[in-house]
Amino acid sequence: MQINFFKYQGTGNDFVVIDNRNGNFDSENIQLVSFLCDRRMGIGADGLMLLENNAKPDVDFTMRYFNSDGKEASMCGNGGRCIAAFAVHQNAVTNTEKFLFEAVDGMHEASYKDGIVSLMMTDVTNITTGEDYFFLNTGSPHYVSHKNEIDNVDIVKYGSEIRYSDQFKPGGTNVNIVEALTDTHIKVRTYERGVEDETYSCGTGVVASAISTFVKDKKSKSFDIDVKGGKLKVEFEGDETNGFKNIWLIGPATFVFNGTIEVNL
Repeated sequence: MQINFFKYQGTGNDFVVIDNRNGNFDSENIQLVSFLCDRRMGIGADGLMLLENNAKPDVDFTMRYFNSDGKEASMCGNGGRCIAAFAVHQNAVTNTEKFLFEAVDGMHEASYKDGIVSLMMTDVTNITTGEDYFFLNTGSPHYVSHKNEIDNVDIVKYGSEIRYSDQFKPGGTNVNIVEALTDTHIKVRTYERGVEDETYSCGTGVVASAISTFVKDKKSKSFDIDVKGGKLKVEFEGDETNGFKNIWLIGPATFVFNGTIEVNL
């Protein structure tokens, strides 16, 4: 079996992307998805995405996201930006200044210009404040802790302990550590469940980190964010009492290469 694929990355968060508007890809085959994401045996990626048709007349396409473990997963912000760019490149959208797609967490508006994708994220209505952390769902669940000198933290050890803790069973959670550089500039590192490692960037994670920074400091609703793979921007409205809305994740989404792979699974 031959599979045509594309590789995209958003600030180092990389994805195998497949145009599945013909419905031929076997999305139920966990072993197949995991193989394609394998960095030694397959193509290599943090996750895999399918671009599919959507029956609603005002919706341009459907996004389906799978973690590298092969299982269909919750929303991926950088994946959303990358599949938005892919849809533009495949002429699956008619208006690059504003188009709509549906993901597992609902509808998303996006725009594309000169390689930069602006993606509206799902509203955030509830934030749990712990002794030294925040927990919120930005399309995926995120634990956020604010620390100093986060480059010195063993993020895999720290993140996996929280991800697999009894507190977040059975589904687990993604884990972020945040360092404030200025009132409007933060640095974020993320341990992602499903990948079970630090990723170069996590879109829903930086959104959670920006919102929790506002809840903590009450200083800004617009953040420049440094991640391992580059720079992103997050803007939003609202507060923890009334909820957060008009949440935008902004940054580059880059085509890397495309090809055909022979698979016997």
